[in-house]
Amino acid sequence: MNVEVNNESGVDVDVNGLMQLSRFVMDALRMHPECELSIKLVDEDTMARYHVEFLDLPGPTDVMSWPMDELRPGAEDAIEGDQPLGHLGDIALCPTVAAAQGAKAGHGTWAELELLTVHGILHLLGYDHAEPAEKAEMWDIQGRLLEAWRAPGKADN
Repeated sequence: MNVEVNNESGVDVDVNGLMQLSRFVMDALRMHPECELSIKLVDEDTMARYHVEFLDLPGPTDVMSWPMDELRPGAEDAIEGDQPLGHLGDIALCPTVAAAQGAKAGHGTWAELELLTVHGILHLLGYDHAEPAEKAEMWDIQGRLLEAWRAPGKADN
């Protein structure tokens, strides 16, 4: 999995950890081993500009996703490499918004950035939370992926 993380936020963030998490999630969702993903960490002004430009909503948000090749998770019985190859898409994360949300949720900035990264990847794969059934499915997958990522004894964690 080719994951590129660019930190333009001015906040110190473990970009290597975000790359590892993204690869873990993409692998767990059976994406092509050469699939590409770009993540950019931005400041609040940049995120607010994206929020207005792309969603016509005011103020900064936590995460935004732009799918590219409309890739979907691979089938459970797929043979490695049979999945479609392509650029999954781009994600923008705002660490200062994540820090405020993480503090409010009581789990801190890093846990919030992990959650937002998984959330962004799921959006790139077509998951949404506009309807209650969609939200239940997305939250379930998101929770299971985070639980597996944070599991004690996981080799890459």
